[in-house]
Amino acid sequence: MRIASLTDFLLMRIERGARPAKGAGAPLNRQIYQAIREAILSQLLPSGWQLPSSRDLARELAISRNTVTYAYEQLIAEGYLETRAGSGTFIADTTPDQIPEIRLNTPPLTDPSGQSELSAHGALLIQQAGVSDLQWGPFMPGVPDVTLFPNKIWSRLQNKHWRRSRAELLTYGDAGGYLPLREAVAEYLRIARSVNCTANQVIITTGIHQSLDIVVKLLGEHGDSAWVEDPCYWGTRSVLNSLGIKPVAIPVDAEGMRMRLANLRQPPRFICATPSHQYPLGMVMSLSRRRMLLEYAATRKVWIIEDDYDSEFRYGSRPLASLQGMDTDDRVLYMGTFSKTMFPSLRIGFMVVPETLATAFAIGVSELYRGSQVFMQAVMADFMTEGHFASHIRRMRVLYAERLHLLQAAIERHFGDRITLTGGEAGLHLALGLPEQCDDLAISRAARAEGIVARPLSRYFMNAGARHQGLLLGYACVPNEQIAPSFDKLAAIIKTHWK
Repeated sequence: MRIASLTDFLLMRIERGARPAKGAGAPLNRQIYQAIREAILSQLLPSGWQLPSSRDLARELAISRNTVTYAYEQLIAEGYLETRAGSGTFIADTTPDQIPEIRLNTPPLTDPSGQSELSAHGALLIQQAGVSDLQWGPFMPGVPDVTLFPNKIWSRLQNKHWRRSRAELLTYGDAGGYLPLREAVAEYLRIARSVNCTANQVIITTGIHQSLDIVVKLLGEHGDSAWVEDPCYWGTRSVLNSLGIKPVAIPVDAEGMRMRLANLRQPPRFICATPSHQYPLGMVMSLSRRRMLLEYAATRKVWIIEDDYDSEFRYGSRPLASLQGMDTDDRVLYMGTFSKTMFPSLRIGFMVVPETLATAFAIGVSELYRGSQVFMQAVMADFMTEGHFASHIRRMRVLYAERLHLLQAAIERHFGDRITLTGGEAGLHLALGLPEQCDDLAISRAARAEGIVARPLSRYFMNAGARHQGLLLGYACVPNEQIAPSFDKLAAIIKTHWK
């Protein structure tokens, strides 16, 4: 069906609601533009068809000529119309080039969700995704109490930089990150974590995920393998899988990663570890295991990726020294984040790389991701150099210790010694072990229906044969007075699944 009269077509569209009421809807010139555009795309107006002049169409529609002129000019700019000198305005030929017919042995798309369109890596990423749509509340693990963040101090520092109005803070950042922040991080790591580094070795990223991503991209090849702790942080596994790196599950015991002879005979490209506070179980890697790991990496030219995600929060003892601080052969790449100590949406993390790799990594991060969050990096640098960061950590460490003890007391009140607890010496969560006949996934789902986040421990294991039932319970973001009543609800759910 073709349009015989553009005037009649537009009048019909206006009568059906194209002419907006006062103060509501799109302007009439935009409505005319859209009506003609849709008619062209649906082939109601064929290519080569001549439109009435803007003067004639305006007179027939009883509207301003400027209204029609705007619609015509917009359609000409977008290629729907063309003008011919001395002849008028015509519908342009917008017919797409003919695509040659090629027989493909591709099955028709039958999956309405689009999952079948994903690559193998993409499908695996979605299938094993550990991210939650709920990021706050009892007992969300790994989330600090952002309600107690010193907002006034942070706002003052932000305002100071806005008043200066420096262009370099609003454009792309320097390779490697904002230098004053790199200097502040290097100073902090040397004192608090015994990391051997200079500011040049510190690379600012958006967090652990990006740090791991850039390490694998710059130092790995598709098909390489990486040892990962079993159980391990789901994000580590996801990043490795997405980049074509094969994760090899290495079980953990009370001393950390337990390498077997079969593993040692097949060196990986990477070893991913959380030696200061194993995630999610919480044990500390023993000194003998650390030395063995470092010696093996030096001998076999393996890269150790040290994820030091929440070592600032250790209760009853000083934070443990980093594995990187023991490394004399430059085989450790150290990673940290401000998500646990500051607030997650800050999206600032850091890594420390060997001096020989510093320039390449700075260029690599800038090339792949461009310098980002420069303004926030400047604020973070001031927050650290003025002493607010250290004060905030000390204050939150005391608070989190209180909440840990409240949660432990609630668990003991309900279960006594019938349930095992691990990871209660540090961090922002603990792992609650369950009898193997319990279904931690079912408990987690039932708890979620009650507004409680209790992540199933079994989902963190790669080796199905080593899988244990349990729950990860974060306490940092739960107000003191809510811990006991929230666990009362969770305990009732656990008891209904206890067989």
